[in-house]
Order: sequence, then C-alpha cells, then structure tokens
Amino acid sequence: MMTGLYPHETNSFCNSTVWDGSKPTWGARLRDAGYHTEATGKFDLNPDADIGFEEHHTRHAHRSGPDITSLFRSPVAYRTGERDLVNGSPRDTPHQDARRAQTAVDFVRRRAPGLGKPWCYYVGFTAPHPVFVAGRKYWDMYPRESVDVPRVPADYLESQHLMFQELRHFKRIATPIPEQRIRNARAGYYGLITEMDDHIGQIWSALEETRQLQDTIFIYTSDHGEALGDHGLWLKNNLLEPAAHVPLVIAGLGIPRDRRVLHVTSHVDMVQSMLAWGGSRGQAEVRGHSLAPLMLGDSGSHPGWVYSESHSEGNTTGSFMIRKGPWKYIHFTWYDDLLFNLDEDPDEFHDRSKDPSAQDVLRELREILQSQVDPEAVTRAAFATQERMLAGFAAKLGEEGLAAMFRGRMGQGLARVLAARAMRGI
Repeated sequence: MMTGLYPHETNSFCNSTVWDGSKPTWGARLRDAGYHTEATGKFDLNPDADIGFEEHHTRHAHRSGPDITSLFRSPVAYRTGERDLVNGSPRDTPHQDARRAQTAVDFVRRRAPGLGKPWCYYVGFTAPHPVFVAGRKYWDMYPRESVDVPRVPADYLESQHLMFQELRHFKRIATPIPEQRIRNARAGYYGLITEMDDHIGQIWSALEETRQLQDTIFIYTSDHGEALGDHGLWLKNNLLEPAAHVPLVIAGLGIPRDRRVLHVTSHVDMVQSMLAWGGSRGQAEVRGHSLAPLMLGDSGSHPGWVYSESHSEGNTTGSFMIRKGPWKYIHFTWYDDLLFNLDEDPDEFHDRSKDPSAQDVLRELREILQSQVDPEAVTRAAFATQERMLAGFAAKLGEEGLAAMFRGRMGQGLARVLAARAMRGI
C-alpha cells in the first residue's frame, strides 16, 4: 500500500519482515514531485530508510518488535496471557487515534494554509484493531442482543481447507467460543469503527472550515479487514473476504459524487491514481492502473482483475489470490487451490475448484496468477527472509529470551520447541 508494488517486490512478506526501503514510497515520489508530505500515526515501516514524510508521533512497531516476537492475545480466548482482549467493559480513556486525528487537524488549520505548495497528509489510525473495546459512548451503540454472529454451517470446520485449520490452531481459537464472547468482540469492533469515523470527520470538518476541502482529494482505506469469527477465524492472516476485502472511499476535487464503482480494484491502483493526480513521474515504475476512468464510468486500461498475497504469521505456506468479476481464486503453495463464485456464494463456503463447469475459469485465473508471480519462488523467499529475521533475534536473545517472547503467543510448550529450533539455526 505504501509503494504501489506487490509485497514480495519490497521483501515485505509479513509483519516480521517490513518494507526494506529498496523501493520508494508514494510519499517520497510525491515529495519529489513538489509536494509537502507529512504523516502521523501507525506506519510500521523502516525508520532507517527514506520513508518520504515529515513524521510527527509516528509508530514503527513492526520494525522494533515484529509479530513473531510480540505477545499474541486472541480477541476471544478464555485466557490471553496478561488479560482478556474483550473484557466486557468499555474504555473510559481516549483512544490513541484521538491524538492522531488532532495532530492532523492542527496541521490543516495552522500549517497547511501557509505552506505555499501542494501538500499530502497521511494519518495512520490503529482502530479498528484488537483490543476490541470501544469508548463508552460507542460501546453502548451496539446492544449485544442485536449484534450479528458468524454463520458457520454444520460440519464446515472439520472439512475446512487445511491451511485455515492450521491457522485456527496457531491463533489458539480452535476451541469453541461462547456466543456472548463473540457478540462482545463484534460489538467492540463495530464501536471502534464508529469511533474512528468520528475522528475522520474531525479532519474533514477542519478542511471544510478552512476552505481547503474543495482543493483536496480525501482517501480512506485499510490495510486489511477482520475475520471476526467468520469461517472460525479471527484477525487477518487469510485471503477470505472478511479479511481481504477492504473499503476504498475517495472524495474531493474532480471526483464524481455519490458514485459507487463495483469494478474490482486494489491498493496498487490507488497508488497509481495518487501519483497521476500529483504529477509524479514514477507511475511507470509501480503496479496498478489509474482509477480515474472507473470513476467516470470507463474501465480505461484496467485489466478487470486484482492480485493479492499473504505470508503472515500462522500461515503454513504462501497464499495468493486473483479476483476477476464474481470469481475468486486462492492458490496455496503445495496445497489444494480454492475457487469461489462470490455472486452465488458470497460467504465462500462452496469451493468450485473441482467443478467441471468451472475449469475454464480456473485455468484463466491460474494463467493470470502465473503471469504476475512464481508462487513457489515467492513462498521460498518468504520462508528464507523470515528465517533470517528469526535467526537474528535468536542470536541476540538466546533460547530463554526467545522462549519468553513466544510464550504469550503460543504457550509454554510450543514456545520452548520453537525457541530450541531457532537456536539450532544460528
């Protein structure tokens, strides 16, 4: 999302192997095109490289404490190390995103009008994110008895794709979860979204009140979704729709109002569009296609499909996705593939990969994937990069230190096993 390239092209395979700085961010490209670029909030990049922004209260936690060494707490586990993530009570203190929104508002009101040049401001909100506990006002907006619960068909979990079964075990959520805990988690998540909406509204109002809104393109998106118990999964780490399908809202100068584009699009398309609007010459160096024609009702040069990949913690292999029209193809290196028709099966319960009537579609989507990437080569590169990172921490912390960092994520036994394995690799 920050470069306009596929993750493996920047050696960014997961939260333990962040962007390596080898390719410029869109912030650096816009800065070089004459923009003032500024940022606040969650970044999770590499502060040793040229990120391309003037930073204020930014956070690069995945660089200093990657996920493989951080304490993992499931949002719905019975016990989650130090405390429960969903504890049944609202939060009475401001969310950290409140300060981030205020930092952006201060920029819009006090600094932007006097810059004398075009500007681009990035706000990295954390919410909605575990812990799934919203402020009291937002917590009370979603009564537990009216909150929806995941629909998981009978016998589905025992026949679920092996990759997802392994993921559920890794995340310590394979044990059935009481419905009230699920309702708590989902209500807290919805409350966090509403709370964040208010923070975004403050920035919008500041632009409007300072008469800058008419000259501004305002973009809202997310780096991932949230499973929220669908398919028996929680958090992200997979390419099913709840986690992979994210919002993309664009409004402002030259953007048609009240138009919903149903065409599949990707973050690389968003970056391509931003560079075009900003006059950057870096468009030819990134992936994606401008969204401007789609907004005007014309597909333009967009090929009609999008690509995604995942190698994050808990995945036993690389995952790759091609989405075209109603069809969605998920390829797992060394595992069986999945194929869904989302018009007919929006919940992704009916795999069509072995359906004789869907073989032409399957063949087409496989060819598109192979035109973009060598899945096995990328998977091997991801494993190797993660192993190098792990070996570095093992050499630094030793077996006892490594086991201590793993313990909250996976329990005493597995933590010791993995720590011992890691030590053998150095």
